[in-house]
Amino acid sequence: MTAFTSVRRTALGALTIIAGALLVAPAQAQNHSVSSGQRATAQQVSERGIPLSELAPNAPDTYTVQRGDTLWGIAGLYLKRPWRWPELWGMNLKAIANPHLIYPGQTLYLDKDGGYARLRTTPPGVSESEPQTVRVSPRTRSDSLASTALPTLKSHLIEPFLVEPLVVDAQVLQRAPRIVATTEDRVLMASGDRAYVRGDASAPVRAEPGEPRFFRVFRDAVAMKDPVTGEILGYEAQYLGKAELVRGESFEDIPNGKGGYVSEYVPATVDLSGTKEEIRAGDRILPAPARVFNSYTPRAPHIDVDARVVSIYGSFSAAYAAQNQVVAINMGAQDGIEPGHVLSLLTKGDRIKDVTGDAKTTIKLPSESNGTAMVFRTFDRVSYALILEIRSGVRVGDRLINPQE
Repeated sequence: MTAFTSVRRTALGALTIIAGALLVAPAQAQNHSVSSGQRATAQQVSERGIPLSELAPNAPDTYTVQRGDTLWGIAGLYLKRPWRWPELWGMNLKAIANPHLIYPGQTLYLDKDGGYARLRTTPPGVSESEPQTVRVSPRTRSDSLASTALPTLKSHLIEPFLVEPLVVDAQVLQRAPRIVATTEDRVLMASGDRAYVRGDASAPVRAEPGEPRFFRVFRDAVAMKDPVTGEILGYEAQYLGKAELVRGESFEDIPNGKGGYVSEYVPATVDLSGTKEEIRAGDRILPAPARVFNSYTPRAPHIDVDARVVSIYGSFSAAYAAQNQVVAINMGAQDGIEPGHVLSLLTKGDRIKDVTGDAKTTIKLPSESNGTAMVFRTFDRVSYALILEIRSGVRVGDRLINPQE
């Protein structure tokens, strides 16, 4: 066998999409859905492409998708405004039926004609339906093509935050099962330790079929206040780690010393893991949500947004958030905010004393554009957003608005 094998096939984009469609599990396929609005935008653009003025200054004529690439990164490679991903997708709508199903190894070709640009999976002048000869290295492949599709963002940046942040009603944690003790009478607990849990009398922790087995450990419930109105939007619980149920709560018959028995309460047993901070008696556990794999299509919101940064997640003392950190904002699902919405960050604009005049009055400096953030998780009145790029640190009270089209 030679080192390389010559293979005839149809356009790579069409082949991978068909293969991916056959291999994607139904639940996962739903996470790769495309909204009617995104499809309509792409269809409109696909008629002729996008104006050359919308291209990034150094948009390459050809680009081969690499492992580690993201949809956001490729969109930024070709477009001045990366959140306008549907336009980039529309440039090659016929070959790429779903923007989430783009794979390492695909080569993208930028076709410029008549003041417009179109992105293709075949060289300009070659029909996308015409078979191509591609040289590939022979190897055994056992993974699904669907699992290699490019993510919107680097997954390690947001995966922890898909399960960690928890915005709850003030009473939720108070009703949740609580850690009451550990082995060897330890005061502080960490990964690998065994602990004992007691639930509410009306909802005991049971190790029965259909009951939760995996939990998350939380502490406190800090009020999240709107920086503009002072209104409490919800309560953010501090994530501490994971707990796996070993035995449920029960009652055990104990000899009473008089020839009889007395029924005595025995708490549930859990094993702790993945702790971020030391756990202690009084901390609460809540069932862990099912793990989901979302792929977000970056897009501008279809609603008017004027939000504020409520808090910097996981940092109780830092005054500023940096790139790739997560912030909570004061708009949520009930306001129309959705995962994938890209927002422009503005500085709050400091108030300073003008000492150059006789009056020495206080003035407010204007808000300045400071970068972009993308929402990835929403609650009713609060959302969490990943800072994608900034010029200076982000702080509580900074504004987030619709990106400038």
